[in-house]
Amino acid sequence: MSLGLEQAGFEPVFVNELNINAMGTYLLNRSHLGLSGNDGHSFDIKDVSSTKQTAQEFGRMIKEKHGEIALVCGGPPCQGFSGIGHRRTFNLTKEEMPTNHLYRDMAAVVESVAPKMFLFENVRGLLTSKWTATGENGEIWRDVQKAFGDIEVSIRGKKYRYLIGWRLVFAKDFGVAQNRPRVIMVGLREDVPFNASDSQDKGLLPVGQAGAPDLIDLLSDLADPNWRKLGVTENYLKSPESEVQELLRSPQGGRTFNLGDKLGEQEYSKHSDPVVEKFAYMLKHGKDLPEHMKTKKFSQRPLPPTWGPNGPSITATSLPDDYVHYSHPRVLTVREWARLQYFPDSYQFVGKRTTGGRRRAGDPDAGDWSREVPKYTQIGNAVPVELARQIGLHLRELI
Repeated sequence: MSLGLEQAGFEPVFVNELNINAMGTYLLNRSHLGLSGNDGHSFDIKDVSSTKQTAQEFGRMIKEKHGEIALVCGGPPCQGFSGIGHRRTFNLTKEEMPTNHLYRDMAAVVESVAPKMFLFENVRGLLTSKWTATGENGEIWRDVQKAFGDIEVSIRGKKYRYLIGWRLVFAKDFGVAQNRPRVIMVGLREDVPFNASDSQDKGLLPVGQAGAPDLIDLLSDLADPNWRKLGVTENYLKSPESEVQELLRSPQGGRTFNLGDKLGEQEYSKHSDPVVEKFAYMLKHGKDLPEHMKTKKFSQRPLPPTWGPNGPSITATSLPDDYVHYSHPRVLTVREWARLQYFPDSYQFVGKRTTGGRRRAGDPDAGDWSREVPKYTQIGNAVPVELARQIGLHLRELI
């Protein structure tokens, strides 16, 4: 989200991220912004929102250092709101999971900072989620809207609330090679001049129109026929072959990476012979496997080199083995996974490549909320950069 907003012209002045590796990735790619000091970032949102006094002190610090803030954005952890994510978090109800209440902390930050706008992002499941098995569908989403709708800020001695609009958007409508439905909510402070609209989101969100690139156009320049023998491809083997490849191989303010230049994160998973055989079968015949090749992996499928008339149908997740490369019998590399999310090739990631499912989810039953967030998970959890960029351009126009 932040990277796309930066591409649209916003400058980050403070970041909160609980996981040390995800924070490391964020700071590594923004070393020029001076966010590493105590007044530039925090790991736990409770450090700035645990009490009303703490939140007010944080808001004063931000405004004294940076003046009026244009935007507060956030995507509170969503595993508890997605169907699969919640099933993987063991036996607790959504109401019992502390991470499911972090939207209140984001609202507290918005109230303390009083930005011109806020931007909230989450999974589609939030719209129908209920706190307990006997609750009502959508009750969590109603609570989220109320939390942000109740925000009241003081500007030059006058009280204001936020005009709020929201929409379920699909990343493929914004030129991203994924379907990836997401709930996006925008709030605009009442005193900020704005031409209201009668649409569902009051004109606060852009209307997507861009077509998504085919995977062959997105990834073909990274294909190495010697992938299994080499284990890693360290340099570009080709020049850019499409417009989107040229875009993602061009660091901001730098030259386009070309044939022979250094290529990062193109390390291949060490598949066994039976796995390679299974993947090769899937590429030739589809995901319906003979009995001896079947495993408990329920969602694995080969990626198509080109999309059908309805565009992309996939969503990049935290699991690299959800999909098989469209032309090689292997899963995607970290760099290819990052391209699905429109991260430029210059973007670096901190931490392990991947890790086991239990370590990704912690153990809420035992009160263990720690999570490992390896590179694939950091990428899978992200908002597509291009989606965020287009939203950011629209928000800039509003103010």
